[in-house]
Amino acid sequence: MSHIQTDSSEVLLSARNLSVRFGGVLAVNNVSFDVRQGEVFTLIGPNGAGKTTVFNLISRIYQPTQGSIEYLGPKGRVVLTEQPPHRIASLGIARTFQNIELFEHATVLQNLLIGRHTHRRTGFWSEALFTQRTRQAEIEAREKVEQVIDFLELQHHRESMVAGLPYGVRKVVELARALCTEPRLLLLDEPSSGLNVEETDDMAFWIADIKNELGISVLMVEHDMSLVSKVSDRVLAMSMGAELATGSPSEVQSHPGVIEAYLGSVDDVSSLRREHAATGRATA
Repeated sequence: MSHIQTDSSEVLLSARNLSVRFGGVLAVNNVSFDVRQGEVFTLIGPNGAGKTTVFNLISRIYQPTQGSIEYLGPKGRVVLTEQPPHRIASLGIARTFQNIELFEHATVLQNLLIGRHTHRRTGFWSEALFTQRTRQAEIEAREKVEQVIDFLELQHHRESMVAGLPYGVRKVVELARALCTEPRLLLLDEPSSGLNVEETDDMAFWIADIKNELGISVLMVEHDMSLVSKVSDRVLAMSMGAELATGSPSEVQSHPGVIEAYLGSVDDVSSLRREHAATGRATA
């Protein structure tokens, strides 16, 4: 696959003062963040914190009540919140879902070829008559898909029906389909959800390679703090729709507000630590 040259100091996506309200529920409350080129930026927080809602704002599934999102597309900066949903993939933004969204009764190869639809440049009559241009386009699409198959080591599953694959392999296939769109920004929604420890380690390996070898920026929602610590450059912690802290994984995990959101008050956590220490001494 081609390597994208990136300037790590340049902002790829900038969200400012995002809020979204569903009836009387404020799902996202005045959230701002930047995703720089060539980094893995992760959203963490308890269930219901608003993380996936932020993803849905970027994907244009939801419209923000207030705020805006700017994005550095292939032809310059655009206001993402003014774009129709069908334009998002062609701007270089791809997404995976917590609940796998694949065509189960199609093969892995067929699913990945669908991921090339944003690069289709042939018209109806060209395809109906299967012209030289159409044949060349299909060859190029197949070559790109094969590069992704090799990159994610899916050769053994190329002709397998998705419905018959183990869950962990299907997660990798969904990641592969997203990569087939050749994104500048990859949105990963709970990539380790449903995976065992070994599969989660493999996912960490793929995410690191996507950033380092392909130069693709990653915006991730994730609960597994081990995976977050391994692959994230920066982390934004959310609770009840609002920002708690932004920084490195270690900085955010040690922030009192984050500890309280996950585990209770800081005093409760200190008490638990004292109890664990006392139990350890008693059983030593």
